[in-house]
Amino acid sequence: MSYITLLHQFLLSSAFGMLLGWQHAGINSSLPSTKALPTATCQRTQQKPNFLAFGGGGAPSYNEIALEKNILYFQRTLRTSGYSPKEASIFFANGDDGQATVRYINEQGDQQFKAPAIPNLNGAATLENLQSWMQDKAPQNPTRPIFFYFTGHGQLNHEDNNNNALILWNEQPLSVQQFSSMLDKLPRQKPVVAMMAQCFSGSFANMIYQGGNPKSGIALQSRCGFFATIKTLPSVGCTPAVNEADYRDYSSSFFAGLSGRSRTGEAVASADYNHDGRVSYAEAHAFAKVDEQTTDLPISTSEAWLQDQMADRDVEAILNQNIIKLQQTARPEQRYVVDSLVKKFSLNPQKSLAENLKGLSKTKVSTDVQQAYLVRLNIELLNIGMEKKIRNSGNQKDIVILNRLLKCESSSWGR
Repeated sequence: MSYITLLHQFLLSSAFGMLLGWQHAGINSSLPSTKALPTATCQRTQQKPNFLAFGGGGAPSYNEIALEKNILYFQRTLRTSGYSPKEASIFFANGDDGQATVRYINEQGDQQFKAPAIPNLNGAATLENLQSWMQDKAPQNPTRPIFFYFTGHGQLNHEDNNNNALILWNEQPLSVQQFSSMLDKLPRQKPVVAMMAQCFSGSFANMIYQGGNPKSGIALQSRCGFFATIKTLPSVGCTPAVNEADYRDYSSSFFAGLSGRSRTGEAVASADYNHDGRVSYAEAHAFAKVDEQTTDLPISTSEAWLQDQMADRDVEAILNQNIIKLQQTARPEQRYVVDSLVKKFSLNPQKSLAENLKGLSKTKVSTDVQQAYLVRLNIELLNIGMEKKIRNSGNQKDIVILNRLLKCESSSWGR
């Protein structure tokens, strides 16, 4: 069991309630609990990525219109970022065979189905099409990075949540290890960045390992990813409702941060937190942590790796350090997240989070979303503290892994 899962349990436990001076019955507990190193690095590149998007449910009964609209927003984000949507390979549900498979609720509140209506659709979101793309198109330019986006459903592996699956059309599961094994076959110098928004998607952070197995070595290619939530938690965003103004999900926030435009077309505050003139994937991820008003707990590959290094004593030590002291070693996007969430809860950064919690008003964490924001703040502080510990450890192997992941995550669409 991960220490982040233990943290969730702690936050919803009677011990946490006692720390805040509450009765446990007053806390909503609906959130579920939760070798040799290659020398290649993920260099910043001006090469445009090879864009690949797969989406949709596994069958019409759960192929919600929000998933189709996510793909359409992805295409608009490409256009906003200076790319033609035609440059992306798009595979969705049943493709363009004309069958009415997209589920939605009409104005009368009735369930309806329609055919997918996505421009420049390349085909159905099948396992065969993904395998063909990886075998035929991906290797064409061995140094051109891949940006892979998945918006659909995920499946929890109750036997091993390090190997969860995403669901492709015709209810074909694709596990972490199957996906990673596909990537293993790509040219060694080909970077891969993934953004996945399905339930239990954090398990795919294991794509950094050969064969997707944490017991194996780090993969030969530079790989990193960003995920809507941790491996033990369902995500939000799959809805048959048609009004995009009501959508609150990781895809919406990540692409808004990346492009500067929300899915309804409004300008959003810049996510260029280090002021280098571009928005990196890591900065878009940070934007989403604050912007996304849901119970999701977004996570990246470097964050999952850091949390895997964490011991009980690390959690206690970090959460008892003054917040402002932890901020001294934070990267700009991490400072943005902490500053924003500290302000949201009116905390005192001169004190530790543990001290702040003792005086935190129950009204500030009375909803599932508020509780999720508090967990996000906990996690962000733990990430900052663990990164500092790794860097101070003198363990060169761990430092190289960390730097490699962070360099990959700090890359961008190149424009």
